[in-house]
Amino acid sequence: MKTTFKVSYYLRSNYENKEGKSPVMLRIYLGGEMANLGSTKIFVDKSKWSNKTSRMIGRTAEALSVNASIDAMTTTLMQIYRKYETSESLSLDLIRSVFLGTDKEFTTFLPVFDKYIDSITQQVGKTLTKGTFYKYKVVRQNFQSFLQAKYHRKDIGLSELTSAVVQVFELYLTSVVGGVHNTTTKKLRNLKTVVNYARNRGLIMHDPFANHKLRYELVDRGYLTEEEVLRIMKKHFDIERLELVKNIFIFSCFTGLAYIDVYNLTYDKIVTVEDRQWLITKRYKTSVDENVMLLDIPLAIIRKYYDINRKGGKVFPMMSNQRINSYLKEIADLCGIKKNLTFHMARHTFGTMSMSAGIPIESIAKMMGHASIASTQIYAQVTDNKISEDMDRLIAKQSAKEKEATERGTYKPSDIITYKMEETA
Repeated sequence: MKTTFKVSYYLRSNYENKEGKSPVMLRIYLGGEMANLGSTKIFVDKSKWSNKTSRMIGRTAEALSVNASIDAMTTTLMQIYRKYETSESLSLDLIRSVFLGTDKEFTTFLPVFDKYIDSITQQVGKTLTKGTFYKYKVVRQNFQSFLQAKYHRKDIGLSELTSAVVQVFELYLTSVVGGVHNTTTKKLRNLKTVVNYARNRGLIMHDPFANHKLRYELVDRGYLTEEEVLRIMKKHFDIERLELVKNIFIFSCFTGLAYIDVYNLTYDKIVTVEDRQWLITKRYKTSVDENVMLLDIPLAIIRKYYDINRKGGKVFPMMSNQRINSYLKEIADLCGIKKNLTFHMARHTFGTMSMSAGIPIESIAKMMGHASIASTQIYAQVTDNKISEDMDRLIAKQSAKEKEATERGTYKPSDIITYKMEETA
């Protein structure tokens, strides 16, 4: 149901100024609640005030001026209400603070940033991860360093935070901090969240990001081919730590779980549904459901470490992500794989293999715990690129075969058909 908002004016009858006039008082209503905003600084003779219309009586110059001022205040209050009508922060206090400008707790931006960080601390472990929390702290540090480097200031006024400042900050993140495009975009989006937090509370009346587009670039995050995955699977390592890392990596290739989710994986997340084993869990990063059917290979890996780790409830005896990635580089060398093997690559390999297998993108998004399907689109792009490359190789081979046949004078139209059948067989 739509919340009702009303503006009302009345005369303070128990007070008169030196001219014998009483102040016009302002009151607002939101839903079933009421708040007094105090004097409008307009004074009217009691005999010339209408309680029925909440206006000054008459068509004199004074009456027209007073009523015009009252109408202007009403218009401003209605504009404030409409601006925050759909916001969860809408309240009488918000409307009052924006209208009166009495919320002067903050005049500069960094204390607002600190207040936002404080406000989300209680969400850590529930709707937010510690990683997300620390990312905001990093952006706050980056912005403070930026102000010092570019403007020789420790802070910036709320009204001074303009679109131009945001643009210079973006350049600073790219050139000085050294972030790639998507990292810079993530930091700017975090900054925009804090700015919106301030705007929703009436602390900032303009939008520094109004003309600033924050778009991620699609990137090839790297993945393994089926042949490379098979090569790693077949390789046996006498060194126990390498064998463990290999198995955990392959497990991720067939489930799509990130390192932290494999680390936290417990046996209670393995559920039997219609005689099939499923992983039913939530992704640590997004808290989004992550439901994956366990195929024979990941099931075999789970069984391999069952007796070792079952008492602790954890599925695998894990080590730090840093150590795992270090050992993966060693595994890549021993397997003759010329790629920067990381645990993150295993997850992308799962996404790419799933897409190549014809699994619908909506299902892949569900399996990988993506908050939005946009995150899954990268695998469609990778697959399309692979198909394009395969076709280029096919065309090159076909052209070479046609040229050879022509030079021999043995070319027949049926050769192409036969060749295509051989290539696709």
